[in-house]
Amino acid sequence: MTPTRQPHILLVVENVALARDHRLQKQVSSLHDHGYRVTVICRSDPGNDRFPGARLRTYRPPADGASKLGFAREYGYSFAMAAWLVARVFATDRFDAVQVSGTPDIYFALAAPYRLLGRPLVLDQRDLSPELYALRYGRQEGAVYRALCWLERRSYRTANQVITVNASLREVARTRGGVPPDAVTVVGNGPVLARTRRRAPRPEFKHGKRFLCCWLGLMGPQDRLDLALRAIGHLVHDLGRADCHFAFVGDGEIKDHAERLAAELRISDWVSFPGWADQDQAFTYLSTADIGLEPNMEEIVSPVKGMEYMAFALPFVSFDLAETRALAGGAAAYAPPGDVRAFARLIDELLGDPARRAELGRAGRRLIEERLAWDRQEEAYLGVYQRLLGSPAMPAAGAAAAAVGAAAAGARVVPGDADVVPGDADVVPGDADVVPGDADVVPGDAGLAAKGG
Repeated sequence: MTPTRQPHILLVVENVALARDHRLQKQVSSLHDHGYRVTVICRSDPGNDRFPGARLRTYRPPADGASKLGFAREYGYSFAMAAWLVARVFATDRFDAVQVSGTPDIYFALAAPYRLLGRPLVLDQRDLSPELYALRYGRQEGAVYRALCWLERRSYRTANQVITVNASLREVARTRGGVPPDAVTVVGNGPVLARTRRRAPRPEFKHGKRFLCCWLGLMGPQDRLDLALRAIGHLVHDLGRADCHFAFVGDGEIKDHAERLAAELRISDWVSFPGWADQDQAFTYLSTADIGLEPNMEEIVSPVKGMEYMAFALPFVSFDLAETRALAGGAAAYAPPGDVRAFARLIDELLGDPARRAELGRAGRRLIEERLAWDRQEEAYLGVYQRLLGSPAMPAAGAAAAAVGAAAAGARVVPGDADVVPGDADVVPGDADVVPGDADVVPGDAGLAAKGG
């Protein structure tokens, strides 16, 4: 690598678009700001072009799978489109390293040929496919489960470096995947401090109630919205608390089911599902809310929404799980796992105790500022690529650097902007679009046969 060359990193993610993948957005932003050239391959989305800083190659998203056959079609199509786009990028502007995000654990096969050509593979392991499958289907056996375990092992063993979000996943990579300790790096998924300024509260979000509780994110089966809704039913009908509104902000495959369950539980007057919100609107909800909700039941998950609650000094109620407690410490109130009545009682107690809410909120904000924010995690992430590729010799933000990248890729440079964007939209076989974009990536999470979110 010549001293003046900017290393080029290709990031590939399947389950969500750049516009909905906050972790990917932060990774791209950090790489770009520290002198790397970045290309992203993901699903198309109208919001993708809001993130300048990386070259964006996208394909039209398939229909989300709802059955095993549906998942096979979804991931097969996405894999084929991503593989074609990876080959196209390599032919026109050769990348120096490729990062794939799991789940699903099939993208190691997409990157393996380029590893043979000397391009290292980084696996960003966000979730565990076998565990997600077991959660969805209630079984840890059978051909599909064994196949997922095999794919997971192949992903770990093909990667040059593995990134995980917490110590539990690091241990899985080392024990189940046989990854050497020096090849696994923990990079947390906290928010960027500069983006967590409080917004002006929006009283209308409370729907005429005194209090507001929030849940936000992608809605998948593993998020256990059913437990939160049942806790709300107990809170309203049995404990008699009717002065709080509950907003479930986000979208995903179980949103319709959650709305039907709310109606069955006779809590629709206290619950709303406003749909997907961009980051600014989501953070406005958190600036308005009194309590956050985290009904997740996965021991190994470090909940992103928990860190977002903490960044806004918002106390939250959670089940008492190892990684949740390791993450939040004294910033949350913990119910025994799966105990919806205890979950409801904790909401009731916190709503009635403003001093306690303030105490938990301060503890959470302090943890974010001192340890969990992306600002504190970025160094570990960049260190992975510095070890693999070395430090870039020139800043990515310079106009000269952008011109070099544009010439190599046959792209144009936007006047007054150093970001390189495709000059023309590419046409992908199968009617897939490639959206031209100044796509800077700022993240969420993903999933194979269980759609982790």
